[in-house]
Amino acid sequence: MKGTKGHRRFLDYPRQGREGPRRWLPSWRQWLGVLSLGILGLAGLFAVVYAKIDVPDENDLAGQEATVYHWADGSEMVSVGAVNRQNVSLDKVPDSVENAVIAAENATFYTDSGVSFKGIGRAVVAMLTGGETQGGSTITQQYVKNTYLSQDQTVTRKLREFIISLKVSNQKSKHDILRGYLNTSWFGRDSYGIEAAAHAYYGIDARELNPSQGAVLAAVLKGSEQFDPGLSKANHARAEARWAWILDRQVATGKMSQKERAKYRTFPEPRKLSKPTSQAGQTGYLIDVANKFIKADTGLTAKDLARGGYQIHTTFDKKRTHRLEKAVNEVRRDKIDPKHRASDTFVEFGAASVRPKDGALVALYGGADATKHFSNNADTTAVPAGSAFKPFVLAAALQEQAYDTDESEDLAKARADGQKTAAEELGGALLKAQNPPFVQAGQRIGLERIRDLAVAAGLRKGSMARLEQTFPLGTSAPSAIRMASAYTTFANGGLHTEPYAVSEMTYNGKKVPGLGRPEAEQVLDAGVAQEVSSALEMVGWRTLRPAGGAAAQRPVAAGSTEPGDRMKSAWFIGSPPAGGPDIGPGTGTDAEKWQWARPGQLPGAGDGDEPTTAVTMFRNKAGAPELLPMEGVGGTGSKLGTTIPPKIWQAYQQGS
Repeated sequence: MKGTKGHRRFLDYPRQGREGPRRWLPSWRQWLGVLSLGILGLAGLFAVVYAKIDVPDENDLAGQEATVYHWADGSEMVSVGAVNRQNVSLDKVPDSVENAVIAAENATFYTDSGVSFKGIGRAVVAMLTGGETQGGSTITQQYVKNTYLSQDQTVTRKLREFIISLKVSNQKSKHDILRGYLNTSWFGRDSYGIEAAAHAYYGIDARELNPSQGAVLAAVLKGSEQFDPGLSKANHARAEARWAWILDRQVATGKMSQKERAKYRTFPEPRKLSKPTSQAGQTGYLIDVANKFIKADTGLTAKDLARGGYQIHTTFDKKRTHRLEKAVNEVRRDKIDPKHRASDTFVEFGAASVRPKDGALVALYGGADATKHFSNNADTTAVPAGSAFKPFVLAAALQEQAYDTDESEDLAKARADGQKTAAEELGGALLKAQNPPFVQAGQRIGLERIRDLAVAAGLRKGSMARLEQTFPLGTSAPSAIRMASAYTTFANGGLHTEPYAVSEMTYNGKKVPGLGRPEAEQVLDAGVAQEVSSALEMVGWRTLRPAGGAAAQRPVAAGSTEPGDRMKSAWFIGSPPAGGPDIGPGTGTDAEKWQWARPGQLPGAGDGDEPTTAVTMFRNKAGAPELLPMEGVGGTGSKLGTTIPPKIWQAYQQGS
């Protein structure tokens, strides 16, 4: 009715006086109201959560249980721990070290509220989208994570970290927070806290650290696995760059003068890596390899493992490991004489045994003593394979022959005419230690195909050399572990199983996920694998036979390096037979024996329990950029040392 006012609604929605879609568009007042209610709701929720979450008791890292490593039979190998940490007060830490840490980790430490809103936001978004979760935390937040919380990367844990960090920032002084952070942070080298780190890296108390050394330890806080300069050349480059940046950063923040900065132009090299005495002999190498598999399969870090509390069951056979070490020591004592031959100085050995049927790593030899020689010779990728790589070229040729129709027709014609195929030529060349046929095979087959087959068989792509003309001759540098693993493919009918060293792992009685046993994969035709094995058997017969007699402990598959390689290494890889008719020395040439030992006439590759073992030998002087030459190693009759690894294999097989 005219003159009558309409009834005013409490919430004008849909909006009166509007038509069409405009009726459903909220006004700016409505938008503002909804936003205000949302903010008030979140504030209320935050207040409830803030009030509900208390600052928990500090984690008792010093009382954490040790981590126990077990042999394959379940017996204890070694107990590692407890946590290496000694608390110190800030008056025992130089101001320059504190400044370096603050400059590197949280330049606004003394003025911020203890949390980084941007950092928390980035971390939450990254977790929800499956991205990287690291970065963005303040020193207070890192202290809270180290002291009060787990290392889990979850939204719930991040929220608790945020709330507790605010409370800790209100309840504790910056002095106490920094002290706690420096005493609980992980610096690598099994060290928690600045005092343990000072000893691990420089062999001194924290109070003796100079500004340059302090900057190195501050750099390591970003992640010891990437910034410990003693782990690799790449690490050293990263550490040195970050060290320089931290010193410059202190100048930029007014904590160091340009004059003081100018004193530190040379990187302060930390002491060499070392193992605790409990990890003497082979134990340290076994732990090193087990940890690498754990970190690759579970995502756990060295920092996680150093906290302790794990029960780790390895695949290492106690008796085989001791037998392998004994074999190396006996042959070294008998054949290597550094006191009387300069060529016998700096000689190193590495070895590994892998079970063909499931890929279990059952034994290894990493060096004379893990506490004195830190580098693991069983896992190094610095030793060229030489002729021990040639079987992969032969396998590639046979595989091509098996799948190429034209090649199959040529094979039939060659057989009918009594001629040798290209693959058979390679088999003979393998026995005669001839290089040209393998170079020619690389040109014909393609270097990429050879590389891809070697990788599929078990070698790591990262250890492959550049694809140059000499690639088929073994310029690549796989580890002993990977060579043993790859050779199981020949002894196992073309089936390859990725190696593993840990069968089970628990924490607080619960299984750690991610350690499932790898599945076998057919990477070579069974006929191809057997044909390669037949050629390798002849290599083993020739290499191991004593003068005038048959070979003792004849392997069913064996590869070795030759003096003609002129490489800076010597290898032998062997798989023992499980029985069956012996192929005696007979008469005729080795190449003729290979022609006679056709597939189907050989005993099987065994039952899969007897491991394939790779033994490597090389000369390496610490600090030298390259391996030393092998000429003269072991005396005049050792053929550049190539006769020595087979002797170690024999001693290992015959040992008790």
